[in-house]
Amino acid sequence: MTRDADRPFFLVYRLVQDVTRRSLSGEAQLRSLVEALQWISDASKGDARDIRTWPRLEPLAPHMREVVTYADEHSIGQPTTNVMNQLAGLLYSKALHDQTEPLLRRALAIDEKSFGPEHPDVATRLNNLALLLRATNRLAEAEPLYRRALAIQEKSFGPDHPNVATGLNNLAVLLRATNRLAEAEPLYRRALAIDEKNFGPDHPNVAIRLNNLALLLRATNRRVEAEPLYRRALAIQDKSFGPDHPNVATCLNNLAGLLQATNRHAEAEPLIRRALAIDEESFGPDHPNVANRLNNLAGLLQETNRLAEAEPLMRRALAIDEKSFGPDHPNVGTCLNNLAGLLRATKRLGEAEPLYRRALAIDEKSFGPDHPNVAIRLNNLAQLLRATNRLAEAEPLMRRTVAIVVEFTRRTGYRHPNLDDASASYASLLEDMGKSQAEIKAVCAELMRLLSDRFAPATPGKGDRPKGGGGRRRPRRNKRVAG
Repeated sequence: MTRDADRPFFLVYRLVQDVTRRSLSGEAQLRSLVEALQWISDASKGDARDIRTWPRLEPLAPHMREVVTYADEHSIGQPTTNVMNQLAGLLYSKALHDQTEPLLRRALAIDEKSFGPEHPDVATRLNNLALLLRATNRLAEAEPLYRRALAIQEKSFGPDHPNVATGLNNLAVLLRATNRLAEAEPLYRRALAIDEKNFGPDHPNVAIRLNNLALLLRATNRRVEAEPLYRRALAIQDKSFGPDHPNVATCLNNLAGLLQATNRHAEAEPLIRRALAIDEESFGPDHPNVANRLNNLAGLLQETNRLAEAEPLMRRALAIDEKSFGPDHPNVGTCLNNLAGLLRATKRLGEAEPLYRRALAIDEKSFGPDHPNVAIRLNNLAQLLRATNRLAEAEPLMRRTVAIVVEFTRRTGYRHPNLDDASASYASLLEDMGKSQAEIKAVCAELMRLLSDRFAPATPGKGDRPKGGGGRRRPRRNKRVAG
């Protein structure tokens, strides 16, 4: 046995450990195991997803894994599942999803057996497993776990407890991802009200609720309402964690996306560069959060005509997400779509088309045929087909695009940001196909019939297209947000 000269560790050869363990009697072995488990449990307290705990947790991780394996073999329920949960949180934060899932599932099974299906600890395990399922694009599997966790929390703690706010927030994030924005918004607002009441207006939990509500407001084209929430969330996180924390990077990223969407590129760029620098320093160069920031910075560079700078960032983001999530994840679809847009802008249409088609296939499989992301994919592929004079192939894609954004506007009551562009582009395409003005107006009127008068845009004709031409606009991008 030796002590480390520089750090508060000692080293014991594995063979010595194994011989010592095997030499103990059954009772002594169990007693030593319980003691070791408690030491590890006490040492691994704290938020495993907060990088400030990582210097303490990372050296413990192999010991955590080893001791919970032996504890589980001896049917020791507690604090085994707490240690499993901590280790899973650390691995999840590092995007090691394949190592995270078995720990979460085993912790859930142990606690259900130990406490019964309605215990608050079971709700915690359900919530954490659902987070992992959502991150790995298994949304249909995640939703019933979120709903079950929320029901347990409300029954255990009452409707106004912070644990309930967490459950509401997480279910709302999933509803937003599956395009059920009207269902998500009251949950976000209720979670925000609960946490403001319990913690006051300047707590980090409040910042999370503000950020997520702002994401929904932006998705429903209420950018003016969203901006002060983003700025307030950023101020809270900066004060709570300091300027170089990943929570601050999340807020910087999302505020930058809104500034970019409102054509304030000069304000947005330093924010997204700062977010990228924080996350590279915090997580290393190959983490999905880094891919998120690379993708968004590349999009801003493309919009400001710095295409040569943008392309390597897009390719790097795509490589990270394919490695982290596999080839069929929506994050990969976003990267493919955005890289294809850059290739199209640099006249490499033959390279762009298969990327657009693959992005469309990913999002249709992930979200279904009527999701706003699918409308982006359809529009971009249609514009490429139009640029290569395949108008008959482009027309049904453009028609579907308009139908999706019209339905979004009708269902949510908020005008989709791309509604006018989509309808103008479709009208322009029909004109290029030789349709008369009467035919164009009839087709567009049919697509718009579901909208009330206050949302129905004027049908563009030959002489009244939006500035720049309906079908000649830059391909649409996805900006990656962080919830």
